[in-house]
Amino acid sequence: MGEAIGQLLPFAVGVAISPTPIVAMVLMLITPRARANGFVFLLGWLVGVAAAGAICLLIIGPSSTSGDGAPATWTYWLKLVLGLLLIGLAAKEWHGRPAPDAEVPMPKWMSALDGFTAIKAGGLALALSALNPKNLIFIIGGAAAVSQFNLSAGEQVVAWAVFTVISAIGVAAPMVIYLVMGDRAAATLDGLKTWMARNNTAVMAVLLLIIGVKLVGDSIGGLT
Repeated sequence: MGEAIGQLLPFAVGVAISPTPIVAMVLMLITPRARANGFVFLLGWLVGVAAAGAICLLIIGPSSTSGDGAPATWTYWLKLVLGLLLIGLAAKEWHGRPAPDAEVPMPKWMSALDGFTAIKAGGLALALSALNPKNLIFIIGGAAAVSQFNLSAGEQVVAWAVFTVISAIGVAAPMVIYLVMGDRAAATLDGLKTWMARNNTAVMAVLLLIIGVKLVGDSIGGLT
């Protein structure tokens, strides 16, 4: 199981540093319902990643290994497709990165976060975690990494729990800052939001490229 967890870690980190949910969490923490909305958003994120992963494991698991316990050939083709998709996304992210001094516009829906109830916050977290195409690629990749090791159901649950917890580090960090620093957190959170909006495109592009190249390399090695 340790090897499976090692294989899924890059995918979990990819989900964790996605900038949009982190910025959304920061903005929720400066609203009148900060504590309630923040906790529900974090819970919704965990549920979304866990549920998406469980569905992927159910679909991938039964046919991911061959008769001798080795990964099935189609899993390498899946890695190749996912790797190429990530490399394409990396190029897109890098091409679209903002200039160093440019003002980065926020999505229009973020301006409505002030009026969000806890239920809306949870629904937004579910959408950003489980329905975001970039996250889905990472989740599918992580599920494929777990499935190829022919683990028991219990071991798969533990491995995916590790993935889920790591994937939540990004959205949990602002909540921890808010709880620890209290009234002093506003300036720190605002700085985090600005940094994430300005720099995360480049960071994400590099991460997508690294994971994409790794997947392509793994698939070529497995297929040849």
